[in-house]
Amino acid sequence: MPNQKNIEKIKNLSKSFSKAKAIYFTKYHGLNVANITELRREFFKVDVDYMVAKNTLIKLAAQENEIEVDSELLKGATALAISYSEPVSPAKVIKEFKKDGDLPEVKGILFDGQFLPGDDFNRLADLPSKDELLSKLVSMLNNPMQKLVSTLSAPMQNTLGVLNNLKENKS
Repeated sequence: MPNQKNIEKIKNLSKSFSKAKAIYFTKYHGLNVANITELRREFFKVDVDYMVAKNTLIKLAAQENEIEVDSELLKGATALAISYSEPVSPAKVIKEFKKDGDLPEVKGILFDGQFLPGDDFNRLADLPSKDELLSKLVSMLNNPMQKLVSTLSAPMQNTLGVLNNLKENKS
């Protein structure tokens, strides 16, 4: 019979899984408390939950959300980086954090309902964020509009220039 603490943990995990845009399964064993605290701080800045959970509880929570989790992902110590808004932000944080060491190691990624191998996190980390893509789109839309405005205003400016020259010549 499961204890109340585990039942509560499964409920929380299940709720997190249902809201998640991406879940990164990581191997954290080998990080010290200071490193994990720093990693959690970086994740918090980008609205990502980083939690350690027992593999059996992760499996049960995944089953509640009808998610098939590969048994290879649930071997050894597992920590989850769960993103609710921007699915690539955990990859960016992990890539930046790994510059100082080898951990955390990404075992696998549940990205918008599809499982990706852990090696793909580098590819995801190199993707531009939603804000970067929006700013590129705005600049791409803005440039043709500016050209249109200058093209439409050029004949009027030329006409004004000719009228000013006539006025100066007659004076």
